[in-house]
Amino acid sequence: MSLPSVGVVVLAWRAEPYLAECISSVLASNDVDVRIVLVDNGCEPDDLAAVAPDDRVSLLTPGVNTGFAGGCNLGVEKLDTDFVTLVNSDCVLRPDTLALLVAEASRPDVGPVMASIRLAEPAGLINSAGNPVHLVGLSWAGDMNRPETRTEPFDVTGASGACVMLRRDLWDRLGGFDDAYFAYLEDTELSLRSWRLGLPARCVPQAVATHYYEFSRNSHKMHLLERNRLMLVTTMWSGRALVVLAPLLLVTELLLTGYAFASGWGKQKLTGWVWLWRHRGHVAARRRQLQAERVRPDTEWMGRLTPNLDPQAFGAAPAKVANVFFRAYWAVARRLV
Repeated sequence: MSLPSVGVVVLAWRAEPYLAECISSVLASNDVDVRIVLVDNGCEPDDLAAVAPDDRVSLLTPGVNTGFAGGCNLGVEKLDTDFVTLVNSDCVLRPDTLALLVAEASRPDVGPVMASIRLAEPAGLINSAGNPVHLVGLSWAGDMNRPETRTEPFDVTGASGACVMLRRDLWDRLGGFDDAYFAYLEDTELSLRSWRLGLPARCVPQAVATHYYEFSRNSHKMHLLERNRLMLVTTMWSGRALVVLAPLLLVTELLLTGYAFASGWGKQKLTGWVWLWRHRGHVAARRRQLQAERVRPDTEWMGRLTPNLDPQAFGAAPAKVANVFFRAYWAVARRLV
C-alpha cells in the first residue's frame, strides 16, 4: 500500500536558528510520504542556507512578509497532498508524529488535529495541549508548564497552529485562513469554524512536537492580538450571542483599553479599532460568510467557550476576581445564546 501523502508548510522570517533542525525532523518522519513547502517571509540568508538540499523541499519566496495566515495559505496552494500540516520553524518533530496525526486526522468525523506541543526547556513539559477560548475571544496556550499524563486523543477548543494537520478536503472546505489576520488567532478561528461544522478539533498527546518557545510581548503583537480578537468575536459570534454578551464585552474592552495604556501599547490598541473601521467591508463580508456556513447550533459550539481565565496566563489575583464575575454571568447567559 502507498504511504499517505503529507504536505508540510514551514514559514521562515528573520532569524531562524532552528529552521534546519525543524526541516530535518520533518523529512525524517516515518510511514508518510512527506513534501515540504518552505515559505521565505524574509528569513536571514544564512539560516535558509543551513537547510540541507532535498528534492522533497520547495522554497517559496513571496517577496514580502505575508504573515502566518497568508504564508500558510500560499504554501498549501503549492501542495497536492492528502493531508496538509502547519509546523512552526522552531518546532522539532519526533519521527512518528506525522503518522500519528494522520491516523486521527483521517477520521471523517474529526477536524484539525494538533500535536502535543512540548517545551524544549523545561524539557518535556507542555507548551500547548489545545488552546482554550474565552467568551470574549481571548485565547492562550492550554496546560502550559504541566506534564502530559494522557495517552489517547482528546477534544480541544482551539488546535494550536504550531503543529496542526487537516485533511486537504477539509482545508479546502474551510478555505484556509483569512489573510487579514496576518498573525495570531487565525488557528482559533479555523478550529471554531470546524467545531461549528460538527468536526471537533483534537490533540494527539503521543504525537510530540518539541517547541523552542520564547514568550514575547511587544506592542505590535498586542495590537494584532487585540485587533484579531475583536475580528474573531464580531464575525464568529451570532447576533444573538453578541447582544447577550454585550455588557461583558463592553466591560472587557474598557478594562483592556485601560490596561493597554497603562502598559505602554495604548496607541496600538487604538490603531486596532481604526483598522477594523477602515476594513469594515471585509469584516462585514467575512461575518456573512461565517454565519452562513454554520451547521451546528450556537448552544452547542459556544459550549466549548470558557468563562475562566487561566491564572498562569493572566495573573492569579486578576484572574481570580474576574472569573467570579465571568462565571456568574455565563451561568445565566449561556441559556440565552
